[in-house]
Amino acid sequence: MDAEKQITIINLEFTAGLKNILGDKLQAAYIYGAAAFNDSLPTGDIDFHVILKDNLTDTEKDQLERLHAELARKYPPLGGELDGYYIHIDDAKKRTPPKSEMWNCATDSAWALHREHIWAGRYKTLTGGDPREIYPPSTWPEIEAALLDEIRYIKDHLDTYPDYCILNLCRLVYSFQTRDVVISKAHAVEWSYAALPEWRWLVDLARKSYERKATDQDRQLMLANVNHFFEYATYQIEQLRQSYREGLSNSQPGTPG
Repeated sequence: MDAEKQITIINLEFTAGLKNILGDKLQAAYIYGAAAFNDSLPTGDIDFHVILKDNLTDTEKDQLERLHAELARKYPPLGGELDGYYIHIDDAKKRTPPKSEMWNCATDSAWALHREHIWAGRYKTLTGGDPREIYPPSTWPEIEAALLDEIRYIKDHLDTYPDYCILNLCRLVYSFQTRDVVISKAHAVEWSYAALPEWRWLVDLARKSYERKATDQDRQLMLANVNHFFEYATYQIEQLRQSYREGLSNSQPGTPG
């Protein structure tokens, strides 16, 4: 079964399970990111938000855990990669990153980025109405804070997920340069070929790894160079941030020049 068909089946069964378990407590459910639209790179997970009208009971949490376990059993590997948050609707209407009602109350630290994807139309509705009636639009300061948090995450995982880190660093440099965060890894890779030509060989290794075609030697090359790429990318990002701040300062009324 190809990934696109598998995602469709998982989404249908996930939605049916949510409705069965939550009933009227279910306000809406959305998927966003790579699983919502076809891309030239394999989908690593299925990002989702489930919006709740009321708090989950312990029984409902147990039933949801069983639903996720059943999807993982029936549809490996993507059935086990439903990665998301169960959010009370009152929290979903706020700008503050919400806590999930599942999985130790994990906080959606990329909340501003996810909202930006929603407002750009890069989502699919599993059930419910227009999410823009729930999610507030994001501001650039909120987006920037979320992007910087992603950089911190990458820094801590360079030796664990070098392919993920390399591809996401491409996306981060793109986002700071263009102020556009609604871009897939694949499109960021294509952009990087022209923007970061000296690193194309490393980006290609990361892409090869994402496509599950990398050799042990490829992985060793990534591990040996991912820190250098991180230093390069974060330097470029800081230069872009500084240039933007200087541009704002120079545009203020009363600024000499």
